[in-house]
Amino acid sequence: PSDAMSIVSGINNYRFENGRRYHAYSEGHYYAPNDERQNAQLDIFHHVYTLALDGELFLAPVTADADRILDLGTGTGLWVMEMAEKFPNAKVIGNDLSPIQPTWVPPNAEFEVDDYTRDWVHPSNSFDFIHARALYATVEDWSKLYSEVFRTIKPGGWFEHLETTIELLSDDGTIPEPSRVHEWTYVLDIAGSAAGKSWKISEKLKEWMIDAGFQNVREVVYKLPVGNWPKDEKYKAIGQFNLLNVLEGAEGWTYALLTRVLKWSPEKVQELMEGVRQEFLNKKMHSYYLMYVAYGQKPHAHNMPRLP
Repeated sequence: PSDAMSIVSGINNYRFENGRRYHAYSEGHYYAPNDERQNAQLDIFHHVYTLALDGELFLAPVTADADRILDLGTGTGLWVMEMAEKFPNAKVIGNDLSPIQPTWVPPNAEFEVDDYTRDWVHPSNSFDFIHARALYATVEDWSKLYSEVFRTIKPGGWFEHLETTIELLSDDGTIPEPSRVHEWTYVLDIAGSAAGKSWKISEKLKEWMIDAGFQNVREVVYKLPVGNWPKDEKYKAIGQFNLLNVLEGAEGWTYALLTRVLKWSPEKVQELMEGVRQEFLNKKMHSYYLMYVAYGQKPHAHNMPRLP
């Protein structure tokens, strides 16, 4: 059975570490804090994603008659609330380890405290659309997660998964060498892998969907600039918000992983992060990373492969 539960007092016994607040439910499963600063970063990241998708909340051809929608690792719940308004006749559910979502939400939006890496409470064939975003470094067994997604989607329903790379790229060689940013993403990757939860998953989403049994799988790749260096207005706006996203989020993404897994001292982490911050604020550095969006459809019942 799943550990889905109502928002009760026990899950509010938060863990405090290095001046940041972390979730209590499934303690230690997620690397980032759940305090106001990190929650503001999640809202900024939602805006970056939405700008990249030209104002859309998803790419999959989900039909207007969808009546049950699930968002995995919903964070502050912005995606769920906006989807609830877009699909007023649907029940839109978001789950997360932390009860950090607002109290006042659309009547068709619902939040549950749950760990999506464990067995799910939801019955088979119960959702028209399942959405996942930024789950990197949180999952040990991706095939199990994708199997649960496939099981709980209705035949003909859709699954969409969005992830970004963590490597910073530049088309004009303006990332310095040696680079604190490159050092940072390298040690993040080492720590994630040591914990059994890789950051480097974005390029695998399409393959995982196909392996899980989804059909009509599509993959779209976007550049997400960091900073206001792009000349194009759309990408300049993305870059401005993304710089804020990185400056607000980087410390929170890093402290727990490096101190818990790699046993770094807080002072060593702080020294690295100060260097990272200075590089991101360098207007001569024209950096970006990639965003992968993959979506696929569960076959209709008459197209499902027969078991041998």
